[in-house]
Amino acid sequence: MNLKTKINLGFLAMLLLVLSIGGYAWYSLRQLDRSSRDALTANVYSLELGHRMLRSLDQLAGQPIQDTTGTAQLMKLVQQEAHNITEPGEQQLADALVRGTQQLVLAQQAAQNVQLQSVAASPLVELRALTYHVISLNTEALTRKTEAANQRTDQANRNLLVFITLATLLALALAGSVPEIAVQPLRKLTAALGHATERNFSATIPQESRDEFGQVARAFNQMLAQLREYRTSTTAELITERNRAASIVDTLDEGLLLLDENRRILLANPVMCELLALPATRLVGQSATQVRLENDLLHTLLLPLDAPNQAAAVAAAPLLHIAQRGEEAFYQLAAQDLVSYNEATDKTELVGQMLTLRNVSDFKKLDQVKSDFLATVSHELKTPLSSINLNARLLQDERLPADERQRVTTHIRQETQRLQRMVAELLAVSRLDAGAGIQLDIRPTGLAEIVAYATDTVRPQLTDKKLRLELELPPTLPAVRADVEKTTWVLINLLANAIRYSPSGEVLTVTAAAAGGFVQVQVVDHGPGIAAEHHERIFQRFAQIPDKAGYRGGSGLGLSIAREFITTQGGRLWVESELGSGSRFCFTLPVVTG
Repeated sequence: MNLKTKINLGFLAMLLLVLSIGGYAWYSLRQLDRSSRDALTANVYSLELGHRMLRSLDQLAGQPIQDTTGTAQLMKLVQQEAHNITEPGEQQLADALVRGTQQLVLAQQAAQNVQLQSVAASPLVELRALTYHVISLNTEALTRKTEAANQRTDQANRNLLVFITLATLLALALAGSVPEIAVQPLRKLTAALGHATERNFSATIPQESRDEFGQVARAFNQMLAQLREYRTSTTAELITERNRAASIVDTLDEGLLLLDENRRILLANPVMCELLALPATRLVGQSATQVRLENDLLHTLLLPLDAPNQAAAVAAAPLLHIAQRGEEAFYQLAAQDLVSYNEATDKTELVGQMLTLRNVSDFKKLDQVKSDFLATVSHELKTPLSSINLNARLLQDERLPADERQRVTTHIRQETQRLQRMVAELLAVSRLDAGAGIQLDIRPTGLAEIVAYATDTVRPQLTDKKLRLELELPPTLPAVRADVEKTTWVLINLLANAIRYSPSGEVLTVTAAAAGGFVQVQVVDHGPGIAAEHHERIFQRFAQIPDKAGYRGGSGLGLSIAREFITTQGGRLWVESELGSGSRFCFTLPVVTG
């Protein structure tokens, strides 16, 4: 049964009770009114007739016998009484009155015949006695009916009092139960909501009925279950996000220091702790103003924050030179104000500051490499240009012998080729940096052709330095998929480097052999060799590895471009070398299949 039906039944019961009380009261009053009307109609009227008959008898006793007016009036009253019979025995009295009145009339007629002056007294006495008897009978009946009416009135009053008492008790019961029916579930709902606001989603509402509150309880319990699931998932997500954020902060390669509006340290990541040489337990929760007194680096970091123009002070702050793990490192300071909008004051307020130390060592080194590269390129361009200029002046002398002119011309050609190679390297790097990529013309070719062209190109350099070149190319070497021009350029670069670093009179060896689905080419020299820690560095752009004599080599671009060319063709380029044992540069190219 739903709540609406319960309340309607309660009000219906009250309505029925009120209608019952009203109906009973109306019935009781109707009965009393009917009894009163009957008494007034019958008994009171009979009493009135009896008194009028007595007055008529009194008049007859004093009137002459010839006057029949009183007798006629008496007869009329007696007849009216005969027609108003209401009580037991009243009919016999009415009949007796009629007979007595008739006898009186006869006696009056007889008296007139004998000319008497008055009627005899005996009939009047008898009629008077009968009249008194009628009056007495109706008086007793009226008294009896009045007592019965009083009894019925008392009974009705008692019944009404019982009904009113029952109605009051029922009304009190309904007034106490119906609101309680509505309020008690609300109390349970209010208590459950109070627990829910305190994030206690386990306090469900007992589902004790199937009415509206039962449906509300079922819906509320389902909501709590969903909230529990949502809270569990949200908590897991928050923990995941917090762990992710903490992992990101902890793995940053930048030092991060978070301060609140009172410069209390809220967060310091591992990099910042390492730079400050203080554990997180001695930083987090501490006042940065106090910690700076014991830590020079933190004092330096906070100095720009104390300046009137903080942004300008931070921008003008020099790079911090910090020794880290035995190496020189450079860090750049950045400061960011943390603000939050306050809805209460409708203003944006400062809630903290974030300081970061960014490791710019690579950029510093790159800047240094760029400076070294410019200096090297300037030197590399200046030397051949100066040589070409000097040799051009020698050619202007007509006294120079023909054989000497030939030697000078050859030297000019070599320096020109050197300049062309450097310019080609710079152009290749600019194309790669611009994202143009490497345009390849890959087709099946034999390595013998590539090796022949490359060795012919560097043969004058071999002759000048008195180096001997040995080739080990098996006749059964399979064809490879390669760009002839780019691969020849790579081999020329490797041979030029080997010639540059090899002592006079040594032997250079070029070998090729099949290795699985590739052909591996090796250029072996007997130069000073390369330390293992520099094996990868020499393939980086602008890399300069000085030898024991301090010679820094060329532009530092050749090997970087060579690796790009080989890698793009599907091969690999590396070096095998040790200090004092020469170097072996190797690259592979895929074999033609099918």
